[in-house]
Amino acid sequence: MNFDISATNIIIAITAVISFVALSNRKLFYDWAMVPTAVKNRGEYYRFILSGFVHADLMHFAFNMITLYSFGRMIEYIFVTIFGEQWGMVAYVAFYLVAMIVSDIPTYLKNKNNESYLSIGASGAVSAIIFAAILFQPTSTLLLFFIPMPAFIFGILYLGYTTYANNRQDPSAGGINHSAHLWGAIFGIVCMVLLVPSILPHFFGEIMNWRPF
Repeated sequence: MNFDISATNIIIAITAVISFVALSNRKLFYDWAMVPTAVKNRGEYYRFILSGFVHADLMHFAFNMITLYSFGRMIEYIFVTIFGEQWGMVAYVAFYLVAMIVSDIPTYLKNKNNESYLSIGASGAVSAIIFAAILFQPTSTLLLFFIPMPAFIFGILYLGYTTYANNRQDPSAGGINHSAHLWGAIFGIVCMVLLVPSILPHFFGEIMNWRPF
């Protein structure tokens, strides 16, 4: 039997282990979550990483990991093409982890004095993967609430909604961390443009040549 040993699958496997351990141990769940006051007051910077491997429930975990599997393999292949197999996988994992950290920095800055705030999940890093993929395949079809649309239109709607929701979100309220979604997406775009400068002409060229029918 052949197993697909890829960085994407390894990330998913590690996330599964950590998520399920944290779900069965509430102390670990809170010790590993992104709690900005704990970072500020106790220097627990590891939370920037570990919080991205912890999820609220099975649905939260499944949504992020299915999305990562769907888009991550293509982005991993691009890194491998650029850097070679070994270093490409390393660079891809670094991209994922840095996206996780960067997407949480605005959350930390906004809530570092908010003792009731807590955030978990890989959504920021997954958003970076999604938007990196959109740059390479802007006219591929994605689903938004089961409605098919070109990836670049999905991206515009996604960025618009997350910006709106982030600006309206009460920092003391629970729920979705729209800030991580937004800044993860921005990181994914900026990183890919810096890494592959030709991607911007490709992106706009694909859109200009796209026809809805």
